[in-house]
Amino acid sequence: MQWSLYLLILMGQCCLFTCRLYEYHFIKENKSWSEAQTYCREKYTDLAKVFDMTDMSRLRNSTQNQGEAWIGLNNNTGGNRTWRWSLPGVEYIHNDSSWNLNGRYGTEPGPGNCGRKRDKLVDVSCHHPMWFICYDEKKKDNKKLYLIEEKKNWTQAQNYCRYNHTDLASGLDQVDGEEMKALITTTFSAWVGLFRDSWRWSDGSNSSFRYWDMELFNDEQSNKTCAMTLLNRSGKWSSDECDKEKPFFCYDDKLILIKENKTWKEALDYCRESHRGLVSITNLQEQGWVQDKAKNASSPFVWLGLRYSCTLDLWFWVNDKLVCYEKWSREGKTEDCGRAVGMMRGGQYEWVSQRDNETYNFVCFK
Repeated sequence: MQWSLYLLILMGQCCLFTCRLYEYHFIKENKSWSEAQTYCREKYTDLAKVFDMTDMSRLRNSTQNQGEAWIGLNNNTGGNRTWRWSLPGVEYIHNDSSWNLNGRYGTEPGPGNCGRKRDKLVDVSCHHPMWFICYDEKKKDNKKLYLIEEKKNWTQAQNYCRYNHTDLASGLDQVDGEEMKALITTTFSAWVGLFRDSWRWSDGSNSSFRYWDMELFNDEQSNKTCAMTLLNRSGKWSSDECDKEKPFFCYDDKLILIKENKTWKEALDYCRESHRGLVSITNLQEQGWVQDKAKNASSPFVWLGLRYSCTLDLWFWVNDKLVCYEKWSREGKTEDCGRAVGMMRGGQYEWVSQRDNETYNFVCFK
């Protein structure tokens, strides 16, 4: 088969490919949240975590139950609120220059827990109605950000962006970037995807995805510190007292971080011999799941199963998939022989092409 035809076939199929990086399991037994947590850790990996709406669909499709069920989110942090970005996989990194220093920001007590953007970021009450900025990863006409001139509170704006685009604008590269400056002026303010809360996932993951049912959820109810999904209300979430007994969702992780420094070829051989292969990433959701492994690495990068082919003059995944999704650092894409991709173990977990004889940790499919 000619390479041009072969590539066309792959390009038509690559974005339909989805790796099973994890599995959800619905457990019908009624247990308290902590009992459910213990059960999941013994039988699987942990209580279920959720990165985005794709995960929510998979969670709901794993059962026919229509009641309440525990998930792995809890608010047992003593009220310690942390800033997060709405878009899954984008880590919050504080930068003084991005904030209005005349107002409250960061971990200090402020007037609200959602971020608006004008010339600078300010935290205000999430209930204010204002315009907002959506991010769309589809890159229509090379455009990623969209100003929505409808007044909504932060949660309503988030729901709109997730339904019509990808999410609220998230990350300082978007919020402080040139495209944002072209959209917004100092004459008005707009919501961006910044919020803070005190909720944490049972397995310690950084997922900032929240799916609260705002008609039922009250973040000030100090005695209701464990999250549940309401399967009879589109799977949206609320909270309850942790000693209540309910069925629950576990997840089973299909990824493993190998904390041994190996060259890319050695990592490839190890994963093929001991597991199912070096990890590939074909969408934002999978990026988030791999990031949660990379953060625990003992090397500055972790190898992914992405390599540059001098023969074909393209990047390819070792499972024969073309690159459907990319997260290159600004100067990290070097197309040259003997290059493979390492994901940063922190920051924005961006991809950087590395000489394949460098030695790093790596992530395998189990």
